[in-house]
Amino acid sequence: MDLADLRIFQAVLQEGGVTAAARRLHRVQSNVTTRIRQLEDSLGVALFEREGKQLRPTAAARVLQGYAGRLLQLADEARQAVAGDSPAGTLRLGAMENTAAVRLPPLLADFHQRYPQVKLELRTAPTATLIAAVLAGELDCALVCGPVLEPRLESQPFCRETLLLISALGQQVDAASGPHTLLAFDRGCAYRQRLERWLDDSGCVVDRLVELDSYHAMISCAASGMGLALVPEALLAITPAAGNVACHPLPPPLAIADTVLVRRRGQHAPAVDALAALLRQAAAA
Repeated sequence: MDLADLRIFQAVLQEGGVTAAARRLHRVQSNVTTRIRQLEDSLGVALFEREGKQLRPTAAARVLQGYAGRLLQLADEARQAVAGDSPAGTLRLGAMENTAAVRLPPLLADFHQRYPQVKLELRTAPTATLIAAVLAGELDCALVCGPVLEPRLESQPFCRETLLLISALGQQVDAASGPHTLLAFDRGCAYRQRLERWLDDSGCVVDRLVELDSYHAMISCAASGMGLALVPEALLAITPAAGNVACHPLPPPLAIADTVLVRRRGQHAPAVDALAALLRQAAAA
């Protein structure tokens, strides 16, 4: 195995196929296919099942995925260590969608101005997905909903969000109303888990769940009367449709959500350290 093969393997997994992976890596498709076959030959196992033009990861590919992420992360750390203490190289940052939209833009602009040698890659996903990616070495760090109790990770506070339950204007939301439709991200979303806990405590009946992949879609659907959603107040405030929804406060234990930066415990990389310091300054301010 060499690191180039592992990067190509990881790209094929993440992009879901050779064509998209080749486009991302700026390689021709035949080269990507050849390198995957060479990796399979060196390991002595099939990593993908081929059905026409479709590739399906095998069980061996899922096992290798975790090792590949950690090996590539170690290689990046080694490269940065021998290059010196100045932040450089690639920083793979994950963030929840609302954090990326509301909290990060000015901070990332500041980071880029301070450390132009760092190539920043940003990936948005729900909390559970981001934590898994950091553990697998696919991300260097991530901003997620805390607290995070995973012992292999360390975390630092960043900001605090207030969550609001939203519905169409004039819609009643209590145990006597409904049944309701729930608008939410997939099960990996920490905010969805809070909403489900509130529904259990309030006695509101939900007969349908619609999974969406953006807050803009969620807010628009709630405004149209399609269902209930839980959104951060800071995000709602900058959304054009904010005036078309009714806001229903939640009990403080569910409404107050801390956002934290997580990274692998004991990891020390100049670019990650620099970002952590910048976020620490922002949190203090």
